[in-house]
Amino acid sequence: GEEGLAAVEEAVAVYRRLAEATPAAYLPALAASLNNVSIHLGELGRREEGLAAVEEAVAIRRRLAEASPAAYLPDLAMSLNNVSGRLGALGRREEGLAAVEEAVAVYRRLAEANPAAYLPALAGSLNNVSVRLGALGRREEGLAAVEEAVAIRRQLAEVNPAAYLPALAGSLNNVSVRLGALGRGEEGLAAVEEAVAVYRRLAEVNPAAYLPDLANSLWAVGWVCVGQRSQLARGLAAVEEAVAILTPLAARLPAAHDGSLAAMRATMADLLDQLGRTDDAEQVRQRGGVVGDSAPPRGGRRPKPWWRRAGWTRRR
Repeated sequence: GEEGLAAVEEAVAVYRRLAEATPAAYLPALAASLNNVSIHLGELGRREEGLAAVEEAVAIRRRLAEASPAAYLPDLAMSLNNVSGRLGALGRREEGLAAVEEAVAVYRRLAEANPAAYLPALAGSLNNVSVRLGALGRREEGLAAVEEAVAIRRQLAEVNPAAYLPALAGSLNNVSVRLGALGRGEEGLAAVEEAVAVYRRLAEVNPAAYLPDLANSLWAVGWVCVGQRSQLARGLAAVEEAVAILTPLAARLPAAHDGSLAAMRATMADLLDQLGRTDDAEQVRQRGGVVGDSAPPRGGRRPKPWWRRAGWTRRR
């Protein structure tokens, strides 16, 4: 909030004065505080100011990394990822892609020397590159980037599943999006069903943390199946499970889950229509719920599914 922003802005002012007198000692702390200011500004919707703050952090960290790469390259890569996010939020997609590609190059260099420390960050930046490429319509390249992220995260999850399975599932969802955008629906379905299996395993151990992710991946399965005659029943079963999972969560936290729940029910209605169950589909649409559920959805406009925001258009 505003109070948190004021605190980090005060820290920036203090470190700026100290860095003018002793740059070697205080420039790293100034850059870190500027990075924090950028995050707070972004949360408050002040995107241009947030971008300016993190660009200053990048400029400082670039100078520091030239003098001492081992010490400061990781911080530079982190700020480059932050710059990419700010640029993307402002619609400056090409510049956002360039920033995250530089972050990938830095993490690749670091991971060659210390894979245990930097492979996770490399995979995260590759995932971000994939999103940026997808937004620019460069679908084959976007798929290649996220497939590399999946390969890294699969390797990491084999060694430490508790730490890396969630990230693997996230990248599998992204692979599904990229494959769907290329018209490779069956492969996309296989990827998202693997994500479902991972989230199901995670939700058994920690339902509070992972049931929403499980529901969203089940919804993705259903959405992929819309328009595929041989997969309609499979898709309906997945979306019905997603709705069953999310309904009690939305009752407790409507602001967090009602939009997704409404969109899931719309997908359910589409599938029921295609299965010839038009009365059931109309009931879902009118009541905003599952068949036999009288509770209407809360909230306003239904958000676009995340895979549509990523550029996956439905193919019938």
